[in-house]
Amino acid sequence: MNTTSSWADELMTQLQGAPMQQMAQQLGMDSVQVQSAVATALPMMLGALGHNAQQPEGAAQLMDSLQQGQGAAMPQGLGGLGDLLGAVLGGGAAGGASQGGAADILGQIFGGSQQKAEAGLGQATGLGNQAGSLLQMLAPIVMAFLAQRVQAGGLDVGGLGQALGQEKARAQSQGGLGGGLLGSLLDQDGDGQVGLSDLIKIGGSLFGNRR
Repeated sequence: MNTTSSWADELMTQLQGAPMQQMAQQLGMDSVQVQSAVATALPMMLGALGHNAQQPEGAAQLMDSLQQGQGAAMPQGLGGLGDLLGAVLGGGAAGGASQGGAADILGQIFGGSQQKAEAGLGQATGLGNQAGSLLQMLAPIVMAFLAQRVQAGGLDVGGLGQALGQEKARAQSQGGLGGGLLGSLLDQDGDGQVGLSDLIKIGGSLFGNRR
């Protein structure tokens, strides 16, 4: 129920202080503005993953990504968030494998809606073109956080799908910028409903697979 804090809230709490300042520094922006943008981006990202996890085989594919990613684009754990951010920020949003890995993760999260997500976040928060860079910083952090939650909670595929479904529902019911952006991503026809064509476009593309 709403008595427990959402994963978006938990992750936001972990990013307070030095991590948030590091991200602001990397973007060359005011930390208050970046904090507001992160608070908007996290529910949107987790909600999009929740939407995908409700598609056929979506949660199973996400679980595979989390398990396989442990040694690849995603750093090992979130125990040391400073270490994780060091890898993400130090290797640089400008640099090498970390940028490629983050781009792949964003493709998994948003699929064909990635540009729309970046543009919407940039407009809503005033980050402009830097919104894409912020999402690239957050992508491996979100996935490492999920991997940690799966491990700590002993979640199976069904449990992961259910938890992310709750993140999606919470983001949509709470509204705000994050919920509004999520709603616009899930309603690509602009008709106020997520119809079959939306599900085919979004659900089929989030993981770059056909079904």
